[in-house]
Amino acid sequence: MGLELSIEWLSLLLFGSLAVLLALGLPMAFCTGSLAIIFLYVFGTPEILNMVPNRIFPFMTDYQLSAVPLFIFMAAVLEKAGIIEELFDVIYKWLGGIKGGLASATVIACTALAAMVGVVGATEVTMGMIALPAMLRRGYDPILSCGALLAGGTLGILIPPSVMAIVYAVVAQQSLGELLIGSIFPGFLLSGLYIAYVTLVSYIWPSKGPALPVEERVNFREKLRLLKKTVAPIFLIILVLGVIFLGIATPVEAAGIGTFGALFVCALHRRLNWINVSDAAMATLKATAMVMWIFFGATMFVGFFIVKGGQTFVADSIIGTGLPPYGILVVMMVILFILGMFLDWVGILLLTVPIFLPIMKSLTFDGVLGLPGVAPDDVGLWYGVIFMVNMQMAFLSPPFGYSLFYLKSVAPPQISMAMIFRSAVPFLCLQATGLALCILFPQIILWLPRTLYGGQ
Repeated sequence: MGLELSIEWLSLLLFGSLAVLLALGLPMAFCTGSLAIIFLYVFGTPEILNMVPNRIFPFMTDYQLSAVPLFIFMAAVLEKAGIIEELFDVIYKWLGGIKGGLASATVIACTALAAMVGVVGATEVTMGMIALPAMLRRGYDPILSCGALLAGGTLGILIPPSVMAIVYAVVAQQSLGELLIGSIFPGFLLSGLYIAYVTLVSYIWPSKGPALPVEERVNFREKLRLLKKTVAPIFLIILVLGVIFLGIATPVEAAGIGTFGALFVCALHRRLNWINVSDAAMATLKATAMVMWIFFGATMFVGFFIVKGGQTFVADSIIGTGLPPYGILVVMMVILFILGMFLDWVGILLLTVPIFLPIMKSLTFDGVLGLPGVAPDDVGLWYGVIFMVNMQMAFLSPPFGYSLFYLKSVAPPQISMAMIFRSAVPFLCLQATGLALCILFPQIILWLPRTLYGGQ
């Protein structure tokens, strides 16, 4: 028999130990995994140790997770194909004549890339090397430039094909197709908010986002000629999303089709060679291995906490506050935002969704301020997309927002870390606005899946 400890003290000891190990800079996968094994041994029983293979094996054999390496490989191949540079070149020449046009072009290019690759790191780094120097050369405000780039890059985890949606669907046992379709309108809503903000700022303070000089602009005929460069990326987007929406293929099959499409586009650009394919494969291997190790560690960690009564303890503590359902949802969103300041989204998803989702499904959301509510069968889908919108904030929130460091790694020397932190603040507010709109108006999320799949 293991040692006995009340769930309150056990929770404090478990999560306190995790915080200490993370503060020491240890990788999250090994922090959660090692703590789970130690606590299972000290506070569990020999029978509970059977939980280790029982929780890991389903992840190792889950069919839907095979889409993760496929989409990551697709992103890596497209990065090698040079398609990102061409896409930005076309969009900025179309929009360069208006104030803030380059910043808007950055957001639009990031939105298009999000619909092709679903990986934040590739978008942030590549666009950081292309778009940021272009904006700074033309006199754009560094804070506005960095902010547009940071916010646009985070759309990769929301707009399908999203790696986060795949992981969420597996953990929450939610329909992946519905999650991907439900995240489209929220993604475009956020993209629109970013474009509206940079345009408004550029028109109020023209020096922050000046239009391109007349001599650098291209005529309408040239703009039309440039559009042929967008044929390949648009075809790839339609190919991947179209086969999902029309029910021709599952999301995993669509990932395979998209991977083949990415290789075809790379060949079209005469960049399909063994070096590029090898580099893309190695990047995929590293990223997938990192995600899976976090999976294994976090699922054991959460499994131990649930077995010892942690899920009931957290549920009773949250519901015991006496807050109404929407108040409880706000508390969850605040907790997720705070966790996002310190943890990777994979870890947050695996630690919180198994605990928060059952609480959400036990509550009734009838709407606020006379607005429509959410049917009980739709709560899982609604919360899933809201979770993904919230996790975008984790990429921008100091001190450990991943996007902040992605950008710093490729930014010119005059762009300090403090400037990057400051540039994220207004876009964090826009993300919070988008999150609030998705909570108040759930049809932003639910209308398209229900239209395509029927139901409520």
